Amino acid sequence: MDARSLRGLAHPLRMRILELLRLDGPDTATGLARRLGENTGTVSWHLRHLADHGFIEEDTARGTRRERWWRAARVSHDLRTTEFRDDPDTRGALSVYVHEIVQQHFNRVIGYLTEDWDPAWRDAGTLTQVHDLRLSSDQLAALNEELLGVIDRHREATQASPQDPAARPVIVQLQSFPRRERREG
Repeated sequence: MDARSLRGLAHPLRMRILELLRLDGPDTATGLARRLGENTGTVSWHLRHLADHGFIEEDTARGTRRERWWRAARVSHDLRTTEFRDDPDTRGALSVYVHEIVQQHFNRVIGYLTEDWDPAWRDAGTLTQVHDLRLSSDQLAALNEELLGVIDRHREATQASPQDPAARPVIVQLQSFPRRERREG
Protein backbone atom coordinates (compact mmCIF):
# COMPACT_ATOMS: atom_id res chain seq x y z
CA MET A 1 0.00 0.00 0.00
CA ASP A 2 1.41 3.39 -0.93
CA ALA A 3 0.93 6.73 0.84
CA ARG A 4 -1.96 7.76 -1.40
CA SER A 5 -3.84 4.50 -0.74
CA LEU A 6 -3.19 4.77 2.97
CA ARG A 7 -4.67 8.27 3.07
CA GLY A 8 -7.62 7.02 1.02
CA LEU A 9 -8.40 4.23 3.47
CA ALA A 10 -7.51 5.88 6.77
CA HIS A 11 -10.96 7.05 7.77
CA PRO A 12 -13.00 5.27 10.47
CA LEU A 13 -16.16 4.95 8.37
CA ARG A 14 -14.30 3.78 5.25
CA MET A 15 -12.52 1.15 7.28
CA ARG A 16 -15.80 -0.06 8.80
CA ILE A 17 -17.39 -0.22 5.33
CA LEU A 18 -14.46 -2.23 3.97
CA GLU A 19 -14.57 -4.56 6.96
CA LEU A 20 -18.28 -5.29 6.40
CA LEU A 21 -17.74 -5.94 2.69
CA ARG A 22 -14.81 -8.26 3.43
CA LEU A 23 -16.58 -10.19 6.18
CA ASP A 24 -20.16 -10.32 4.92
CA GLY A 25 -19.84 -9.91 1.18
CA PRO A 26 -21.40 -7.47 -1.29
CA ASP A 27 -23.92 -4.84 -0.24
CA THR A 28 -25.45 -1.58 -1.39
CA ALA A 29 -24.93 1.90 0.03
CA THR A 30 -28.43 1.68 1.50
CA GLY A 31 -27.75 -1.67 3.16
CA LEU A 32 -24.41 -0.53 4.54
CA ALA A 33 -25.89 2.76 5.77
CA ARG A 34 -28.62 0.88 7.64
CA ARG A 35 -26.08 -1.50 9.24
CA LEU A 36 -23.74 1.35 10.19
CA GLY A 37 -26.39 3.83 11.31
CA GLU A 38 -25.19 6.35 8.73
CA ASN A 39 -26.71 8.48 5.99
CA THR A 40 -26.90 6.73 2.59
CA GLY A 41 -25.34 9.74 0.82
CA THR A 42 -22.37 9.72 3.19
CA VAL A 43 -21.85 5.99 2.71
CA SER A 44 -22.11 6.38 -1.09
CA TRP A 45 -19.42 9.06 -1.04
CA HIS A 46 -17.10 6.84 1.01
CA LEU A 47 -17.80 3.87 -1.27
CA ARG A 48 -16.71 5.88 -4.31
CA HIS A 49 -13.59 6.96 -2.43
CA LEU A 50 -12.74 3.33 -1.57
CA ALA A 51 -13.32 2.35 -5.21
CA ASP A 52 -11.05 5.15 -6.45
CA HIS A 53 -8.23 3.64 -4.38
CA GLY A 54 -8.90 0.04 -5.48
CA PHE A 55 -10.14 -1.31 -2.14
CA ILE A 56 -13.62 -2.12 -3.44
CA GLU A 57 -15.28 -2.58 -6.81
CA GLU A 58 -18.77 -2.52 -8.18
CA ASP A 59 -20.45 -5.92 -8.32
CA THR A 60 -21.94 -5.55 -11.79
CA ALA A 61 -23.66 -8.96 -11.63
CA ARG A 62 -26.09 -7.56 -9.03
CA GLY A 63 -28.41 -4.63 -8.81
CA THR A 64 -29.60 -2.05 -11.29
CA ARG A 65 -28.49 1.41 -12.41
CA ARG A 66 -30.35 2.78 -9.42
CA GLU A 67 -29.07 0.22 -6.92
CA ARG A 68 -25.31 -0.32 -7.10
CA TRP A 69 -23.77 -3.25 -5.28
CA TRP A 70 -20.20 -3.11 -4.00
CA ARG A 71 -17.75 -5.81 -2.97
CA ALA A 72 -14.26 -5.87 -1.51
CA ALA A 73 -11.63 -6.08 -4.24
CA ARG A 74 -9.84 -9.40 -4.42
CA VAL A 75 -6.39 -7.92 -4.05
CA SER A 76 -4.06 -7.85 -1.08
CA HIS A 77 -3.07 -4.48 0.32
CA ASP A 78 0.08 -5.06 2.31
CA LEU A 79 0.98 -2.15 4.59
CA ARG A 80 4.50 -1.85 5.91
CA THR A 81 4.05 0.70 8.69
CA THR A 82 7.77 1.39 8.98
CA GLU A 83 7.67 3.05 5.55
CA PHE A 84 5.27 5.73 6.84
CA ARG A 85 6.29 6.41 10.45
CA ASP A 86 8.85 9.08 9.60
CA ASP A 87 6.82 10.75 6.85
CA PRO A 88 4.94 13.76 8.29
CA ASP A 89 2.46 13.67 5.38
CA THR A 90 1.29 10.16 6.22
CA ARG A 91 1.87 9.95 9.97
CA GLY A 92 -1.71 11.09 10.74
CA ALA A 93 -3.25 8.64 8.27
CA LEU A 94 -1.12 5.83 9.69
CA SER A 95 -2.26 6.69 13.20
CA VAL A 96 -5.95 6.57 12.17
CA TYR A 97 -5.44 3.32 10.26
CA VAL A 98 -3.64 1.54 13.10
CA HIS A 99 -6.16 2.77 15.69
CA GLU A 100 -9.09 1.55 13.61
CA ILE A 101 -7.52 -1.86 12.93
CA VAL A 102 -6.87 -2.40 16.64
CA GLN A 103 -10.43 -1.24 17.43
CA GLN A 104 -11.86 -3.68 14.86
CA HIS A 105 -9.86 -6.54 16.35
CA PHE A 106 -10.97 -5.58 19.86
CA ASN A 107 -14.63 -5.40 18.77
CA ARG A 108 -14.43 -8.85 17.18
CA VAL A 109 -13.07 -10.35 20.40
CA ILE A 110 -15.74 -8.62 22.50
CA GLY A 111 -18.41 -9.85 20.07
CA TYR A 112 -17.15 -13.42 20.37
CA LEU A 113 -17.06 -13.25 24.17
CA THR A 114 -20.51 -11.72 24.56
CA GLU A 115 -22.42 -13.70 21.92
CA ASP A 116 -24.25 -16.87 22.85
CA TRP A 117 -22.44 -19.79 21.20
CA ASP A 118 -23.26 -23.46 21.60
CA PRO A 119 -20.61 -25.27 23.68
CA ALA A 120 -18.79 -26.86 20.72
CA TRP A 121 -18.13 -23.45 19.10
CA ARG A 122 -17.46 -21.71 22.41
CA ASP A 123 -14.87 -24.33 23.35
CA ALA A 124 -13.26 -24.36 19.87
CA GLY A 125 -12.29 -20.68 20.05
CA THR A 126 -9.36 -19.44 22.04
CA LEU A 127 -7.87 -16.23 23.33
CA THR A 128 -4.33 -17.09 24.16
CA GLN A 129 -1.45 -15.07 25.46
CA VAL A 130 2.04 -16.52 25.53
CA HIS A 131 4.30 -14.36 27.63
CA ASP A 132 7.38 -16.46 28.31
CA LEU A 133 8.98 -16.36 24.84
CA ARG A 134 12.31 -14.66 24.26
CA LEU A 135 13.08 -14.35 20.56
CA SER A 136 15.36 -12.40 18.29
CA SER A 137 13.75 -10.33 15.54
CA ASP A 138 14.68 -13.06 13.03
CA GLN A 139 13.08 -15.73 15.23
CA LEU A 140 9.91 -13.63 15.63
CA ALA A 141 9.69 -13.15 11.85
CA ALA A 142 10.14 -16.92 11.36
CA LEU A 143 7.44 -17.67 13.95
CA ASN A 144 4.99 -15.34 12.20
CA GLU A 145 5.78 -16.86 8.80
CA GLU A 146 5.25 -20.36 10.13
CA LEU A 147 1.94 -19.45 11.81
CA LEU A 148 0.69 -17.81 8.62
CA GLY A 149 1.75 -20.93 6.72
CA VAL A 150 -0.46 -23.06 8.98
CA ILE A 151 -3.40 -20.73 8.31
CA ASP A 152 -2.74 -20.88 4.57
CA ARG A 153 -2.72 -24.70 4.65
CA HIS A 154 -6.12 -24.74 6.38
CA ARG A 155 -7.52 -22.17 3.92
CA GLU A 156 -6.31 -24.20 0.93
CA ALA A 157 -7.74 -27.44 2.38
CA THR A 158 -11.19 -25.91 2.87
CA GLN A 159 -11.18 -24.40 -0.62
CA ALA A 160 -10.15 -27.71 -2.21
CA SER A 161 -12.88 -29.85 -0.65
CA PRO A 162 -16.68 -29.63 -0.51
CA GLN A 163 -17.99 -27.17 2.07
CA ASP A 164 -18.77 -28.82 5.41
CA PRO A 165 -22.37 -27.89 6.30
CA ALA A 166 -21.30 -27.39 9.92
CA ALA A 167 -18.56 -24.92 8.94
CA ARG A 168 -18.82 -21.25 9.91
CA PRO A 169 -16.75 -18.21 8.97
CA VAL A 170 -13.75 -18.00 11.31
CA ILE A 171 -11.62 -15.00 12.22
CA VAL A 172 -7.96 -15.60 13.07
CA GLN A 173 -6.35 -12.63 14.74
CA LEU A 174 -2.65 -13.14 15.04
CA GLN A 175 -0.83 -10.64 17.17
CA SER A 176 2.84 -11.15 17.87
CA PHE A 177 5.21 -8.34 18.64
CA PRO A 178 8.06 -7.49 20.97
CA ARG A 179 7.42 -5.72 24.25
CA ARG A 180 9.70 -3.49 26.23
CA GLU A 181 10.97 -4.88 29.48
CA ARG A 182 10.48 -2.74 32.55
CA ARG A 183 14.20 -2.05 32.82
CA GLU A 184 14.26 -0.71 29.22
CA GLY A 185 12.10 2.26 30.18
